[in-house]
Amino acid sequence: MALLVTRPEPDNVPTAEALRRRGFEVLLAPLLQFQALPFRHDATTRHAGVIITSANALRAVRNHPLVAALADMPLFAVGDRTADAAREAGFANVISAEGDLAALRKLVVERVTPVQRKAPLLYLAGAETAGDLAAELQKSRIGLATLTVYRMAALERLPADVTDAFAAHRIDAVLHYSPRSAQSFVVALRDAGLEVAGLAVPQICMSGAVGRVLHEAGATRVVSAERPQEVAMIEALVRAVPPPGSTAAQMPKAR
Repeated sequence: MALLVTRPEPDNVPTAEALRRRGFEVLLAPLLQFQALPFRHDATTRHAGVIITSANALRAVRNHPLVAALADMPLFAVGDRTADAAREAGFANVISAEGDLAALRKLVVERVTPVQRKAPLLYLAGAETAGDLAAELQKSRIGLATLTVYRMAALERLPADVTDAFAAHRIDAVLHYSPRSAQSFVVALRDAGLEVAGLAVPQICMSGAVGRVLHEAGATRVVSAERPQEVAMIEALVRAVPPPGSTAAQMPKAR
């Protein structure tokens, strides 16, 4: 039996490795594809800091002179993995919100000083964003300049090995990381004629927002992580689908 990871490349690789170390078989079906976008930035524009909600933004600007110009500014990252990617990209003053957009907004409001608020923060964003971060920060009189540097294109088709596994009822659970990838998953299932089989198994979700997409599509076994972090997702997965060889997995099923 196997788990299906729908996370985009290359982030799906460490996820698969972590799951395999726990004894799971893993299949990969990235349903979003990273695409860097051309952008222009005025080097004379002043900013009080940088906001990152995805490591994909760092992939998009990695070889751009913008990184050197911003490297010493405070960088506010939504979570630890994004913060680590920012440090690897050369940013020296990185602060992680260790959560979701709400946690990021709270962190920024707490950390940005009145003097810093005289200049906007620079948000290195994707073409599709969840929530209106600029409007939320404006309530606290913090300006935000958004620079769109990448997009995630939908891939609404499942690989052949995955459709075969669903048809043979070999998939125990599906891991979902964003509302958009969950939407792509539902479309891909319908196109493959596998909606019933695909939505019947546990859907392990990064957050309640992701879970709502699956609920609305008809899934009844939706499990959302207690925190919007991958470690919490894996904890939720292990409770719902015990790893092979574990005590819980060896217990006889109720009849």
